[in-house]
Amino acid sequence: MKKIINTPDRFVDEMIEGILLAHPDEVMTPGDDPRVLVRADAPVEGKVGIVTGGGSGHLPLFKGYVGRGLCSGVAIGNVFSSPSVQQISEAAKAVDGGRGVLFLYGNYGGDVFNFDLACDMLELEDIETRTVLGRDDVASQPKERALDRRGVAGIFFAYKAAGAAAERGDGLDEVAAVAEKVVDRTATMGVGLSPTILPTTGAASFDLPDGEMEIGIGIHGEPGIHRGKLRTADEIADTILDAIIADLDLDEGDRVAVLVNGLGATPLEELYVLYRRVHQRLSGSGIRIERKYVGEYATSLEMAGASISLLKLDDELVELLDAPARSPFFEEVGR
Repeated sequence: MKKIINTPDRFVDEMIEGILLAHPDEVMTPGDDPRVLVRADAPVEGKVGIVTGGGSGHLPLFKGYVGRGLCSGVAIGNVFSSPSVQQISEAAKAVDGGRGVLFLYGNYGGDVFNFDLACDMLELEDIETRTVLGRDDVASQPKERALDRRGVAGIFFAYKAAGAAAERGDGLDEVAAVAEKVVDRTATMGVGLSPTILPTTGAASFDLPDGEMEIGIGIHGEPGIHRGKLRTADEIADTILDAIIADLDLDEGDRVAVLVNGLGATPLEELYVLYRRVHQRLSGSGIRIERKYVGEYATSLEMAGASISLLKLDDELVELLDAPARSPFFEEVGR
C-alpha cells in the first residue's frame, strides 16, 4: 500500500502540524506538546469545557470536532493508540473556564484507563470533571451489555448536543446529562470491505479476502458479527437497519437523526446509495427523519466501508443539533 508520508514515526506529528498551519484561527496548541489541541479562544470563562481524545487515524474523529459549539480540546494518541494521562490533563487544564470539564470519548480500554487517571490528577488541582463514554456500536455487545459497547461514529451526535449545551451556558452536570442522553439514544453498525494499512508497520489491520465483506466490524478492525460474500447496498443497509431499529425500539411516529458515515475509502456516491435505502426503509415504517448527515465523520485511515447511525430524537435534542457549530472539519450555521 502506497502512502503519502515522510517517515512513519513522524506521521501523527506532521499531520497535526499541518492542521495547525492550515487553521490557526480555529485551533491551537496551548503548550509545548503538539498532541494537545484546543479551541483558538480557549479557555472560555464561565463555560463548561469538553475534552475528547483517542488514537489518530480516524479524522475527523477526534481532533476534527474541536471548535465552537463542539468540543473545547482534544488529547491525541498515536495511530489507534490512547493519548497519555499527561496530554489529557493538559487539555483539560487548557480549556477549564471555571465550571468544570466533561470528558467525552469512545469506550476503549486504554482510553478509559488514562482518562480516569487524568480525572484523579485534576481533582488534586480542584478541577471538577465528569465522564461520558460513547458506546453506540450495537455489533460489539448485546443490548443487555450496552455499557460495554465500543464507541464509533455515533459519538458525533454527542459532541454536537453536548457542545451546544455548553455553549448556551449549561452547568457541568447538565452538559454531562445531555451527552449521556444522546449516547443512550444512539445506535451504530458498520460494514468493512477492505482493511486499514498501518503507517508504522505497513501491515493490514485485519485480513478480508477479495469479494467479501464484514458486517459489524469496528473502526480498528475489531471482528464483526458476519463475514461473507459482498452483498448489494440495499441488502447491507437492510441488515444494519434491522439491528439498529430493534436496538432502539423504534416504531411508527418516532423521530430520528441519520448519519451515513464513510470509513475512509468509500466514495461519497456510494454513501448516498446507502442513504437512499435508509430513507426508504425508515419512511416506509413511519419513522420521521428530521436531520441527516452523509459523509466522512469517523474514519479508519483508508478502510473501505461505511457505518449507519441513528439517534432517537425529542424536541430538546433537535434544538441542540440545530445550534451553530464550527470546526476546521465541520460547520453547522444553525436553523
